[in-house]
Amino acid sequence: MDGASQHLRAATARYQLLLQRCTSRKALPNTKQIHVHTITLGLLSPPHSPYLLSTLAAAYAMCGCAPHARKLFDELRNPSLFSWNAMIRMYTNTGFSYDALRLFVQMLASGLRWADNYTYTFVIKACGDCLLPQLGAVVHSRSVMNGFDSDSFVQNSLMAMYMNCGEMKAARRVFDLMGEGARSSVSWNTMINGYFRNGCVKEALMVFDWMMGRGIEPDCATVVSVLPVCGYLKELDVGRRVHALVEVKNLGENISVWNSLLDMYAKCGNMDEAEMVFHKMDERDVVSWTTMINGYILNGDARRALVFCQMMQFESVKPNFVTLASVLSACASLHSLKLGRCLHGWAIRQKVESEVIVETALIDLYAKCNHINLSFRVFSKTSKQRTAPWNAIISGCNHNGLSRKAIELFKQMLIEAVGPDDATLNSLLPAYAIITDLQQARNMHSYLIKSGFLSRIEATTILIDVYSKCGSLKSARNIFNGIPENDKDIITWSAIIAGYGIHGHGETAISLFNQMVQSGVKPNEVTFTSILHACSHAGLVDEGLSLFKFMLEDNPACLCTDHYTCVVDLLGRAGRLEEAYELIRTMAFRPNHAVWGALLSACVIHENVELGEVAAKWLFELEPENTGNYVLLANIYSAVGRWRDAEHVRLMMNDIGLRKTPAHSLIELRNI
Repeated sequence: MDGASQHLRAATARYQLLLQRCTSRKALPNTKQIHVHTITLGLLSPPHSPYLLSTLAAAYAMCGCAPHARKLFDELRNPSLFSWNAMIRMYTNTGFSYDALRLFVQMLASGLRWADNYTYTFVIKACGDCLLPQLGAVVHSRSVMNGFDSDSFVQNSLMAMYMNCGEMKAARRVFDLMGEGARSSVSWNTMINGYFRNGCVKEALMVFDWMMGRGIEPDCATVVSVLPVCGYLKELDVGRRVHALVEVKNLGENISVWNSLLDMYAKCGNMDEAEMVFHKMDERDVVSWTTMINGYILNGDARRALVFCQMMQFESVKPNFVTLASVLSACASLHSLKLGRCLHGWAIRQKVESEVIVETALIDLYAKCNHINLSFRVFSKTSKQRTAPWNAIISGCNHNGLSRKAIELFKQMLIEAVGPDDATLNSLLPAYAIITDLQQARNMHSYLIKSGFLSRIEATTILIDVYSKCGSLKSARNIFNGIPENDKDIITWSAIIAGYGIHGHGETAISLFNQMVQSGVKPNEVTFTSILHACSHAGLVDEGLSLFKFMLEDNPACLCTDHYTCVVDLLGRAGRLEEAYELIRTMAFRPNHAVWGALLSACVIHENVELGEVAAKWLFELEPENTGNYVLLANIYSAVGRWRDAEHVRLMMNDIGLRKTPAHSLIELRNI
């Protein structure tokens, strides 16, 4: 009998050792085999069972096999702290965070075990995953009471939990109380990543600079955390500094570091350096290729993105659904319907067409190729419970001139109880500016207030534009005045300036422009277009020319054909046609149809045949099918009594087969 007991004890010890190896390797099939052997040999019966059961439960837990682990754990009369920790960790790591918290409460209620630093680390992570900052604060208090206020594992998990819940001040307090000696690279990385994810991008960069200033050695996680910050802020110099750290400190062993570098250079608009990094990489995965494709799309080179897609296929790297969505976006930019439909077919064959990112990209592709019927066909097959496809179809309707349909879809979206997001409003609100229905605009304004979206600067900016185009400058100005000065960005200023410009209030527009410059906001090309347009409509010639001169001297990089069009229109309205023509002749780039169109319109007003003929000649070449140009030239001839020439122009239209598009008016009646 003693010999049999010794044999069982030896077998138990041997299987426990094997289970420990399975635990470290997370080998589930081997764990199951050992489980079968232990049952066959009767090792799960007393007195050997408690030790082996505990080890077996922990092995299943480490392998992520929750049903087996929990069944064995429940058979333990007095689970060890190791067993409790293994189970709590398993639930946390497999996404069952609420079960982890329930088990922690059960452990405390048993009164048999005291939590250690590992227990608190897993439980705090579960609180963060469940977005329960108040419960996390309670666990934080218990950890302090139990003497873990200086434990780096617990403190790092607390920072991560608070950051995950958006409680940045609480995370910073934990970080500050840790002290210099207790902070590891994990602590610094957690703060950098946490600030970035919560939108405090500049603070994230400040923490990185602080870390470098203190001489803390960065690791791969530091690089992966800070590079997205550099990309977001377009801090190319800082990104290059991080790149140098990767080279000097040999931090490039992980491919995620190189992929992060690619992403940073792409977002900073430097695709040449991104390509240099890409070609230096010893190993390239699907993320590397997708990042490059996305980078070229982001920087307006969709054709190069498609070239990289072909190169990816030559390298035998299979694209995933994220790659597919990116390539579909490139097709949308190029209006390449044929290639887009081929990719749609590939998505169906690969069974990825139901991925929300692919559905959204397909809806957007067909809409931008002016096949909105195909967009609706894709949309009809979606689950209708996700926001992104709704956003895409609403945006697509706007793109195809179906603004009222876009508004109807938004109302249907609310009926379906699908929650809108910022992108929804960015897609929808321009529709109200197109239909110029003041009552509907006010209804939408009320919705934005009730839903809390009006606190977003993007929504308020678009609403300023909507009210301006609906003829209610007073409402637009009230919204603008309600925005805190520090929150007014260049887009907001441009919207209100444009609003006053289109209503002929040039002096007010100039006053707002001066206020903007004095507040430290630098004008961009859209702002200059708006202010020059305002001067043109108000007849403020000298002021407009002064602003154009200011632009030439201080912001030459912003200069584009729209600015020349505005100035030509400004001079033309004032009858200074020779100056307008001279300006066109001295342009740094080729004038487009809009520039010549502004000159032709001015020639009609002032009955200048000579310059009108010059402008018309260019317009006939640039846009031969635009009937308006022929009509304007004919009107000039008619105004000066050259009836034969006017008739000749009209005959030219007939010979080409052009017909003047009839004008139309719209009157909307309510309550009738």
